Amino acid sequence: MLVLVAPGQGAQTPGFLTPWLELPGAADRIAGWSDAIGLDLAHYGTKADADEIRDTAVAQPLLVAAGLLSAAALDASPAVVAGHSVGEITAAALAGVIDDEAALRFVRTRGLGMAEAAAVTETGMAALLGGDPDVTVPHLEKLGLTPANVNGGGQIVAAGTAAQIAALAEDKPEGVRRVVPLKVAGAFHTSHMAPAVERLREAATALKVADPKITYVSNADGKTVAAGDEVISRLVGQVANPVRWDLCMETFAELGVTALIEAAPGGTLVGLAKRALPGVQTLALKTPDDLDAARALISEHAGA
Repeated sequence: MLVLVAPGQGAQTPGFLTPWLELPGAADRIAGWSDAIGLDLAHYGTKADADEIRDTAVAQPLLVAAGLLSAAALDASPAVVAGHSVGEITAAALAGVIDDEAALRFVRTRGLGMAEAAAVTETGMAALLGGDPDVTVPHLEKLGLTPANVNGGGQIVAAGTAAQIAALAEDKPEGVRRVVPLKVAGAFHTSHMAPAVERLREAATALKVADPKITYVSNADGKTVAAGDEVISRLVGQVANPVRWDLCMETFAELGVTALIEAAPGGTLVGLAKRALPGVQTLALKTPDDLDAARALISEHAGA
């Protein structure tokens, strides 16, 4: 059984879209999406530097576009789809809940709304390496921080104000080896993002929504969601609530997943799966050179 997953913000690197645009029809698709959302995706994916693509309003549409482009090139029929944070919008499109252009319009609104919310207060996120979640989470809450991403394998990402992140670096939870600040523009998946929730809720009313055609696993609690309206409702609320990727991976195991492919720009979620899902074969789509190996994996695992 194959699961196709889509990464979240922070996976982007300068120029990562360049090789994908060389595929037949890819440049035209990117141009069409760029026109639809008023953002030059080709420029940002090929020529922009790291600071430019760190901008939330740019990074999020760029990631969804890359995920959809790479999945289309793969031409896979996964049994299960899921995405980490903004990758859930990619997953919703792959499941047929919304079409590709609607996904790009929706993520453009999400990115702009979250960027505006992040500008209100100086906030940030930091990854904690090592430690026991049962010890780490209460410690974060004591410091006023939110465990915004619980990623499995002991990895937790904390979010809060700049002052709270600085305090965490000086007062690490027991067992945590390092606190690594992330190159993101705000405290995503916390109450600081509440204004973006309202903006997305309004945008969602214009979406044409269908029920998922394949199994869709939600970040909110790792549950499968069978109703399209419920998928969208969760996408709206997700920006101000923690990502429970650990629970998503538990669900993959319960469903009997035997292989995991991560859409472009792949790598992050494959790394988590290697630690949390022993025995599951994994592959990250980093460039089109990975497509043949991915198709071989699909032929072996997609029949379930």
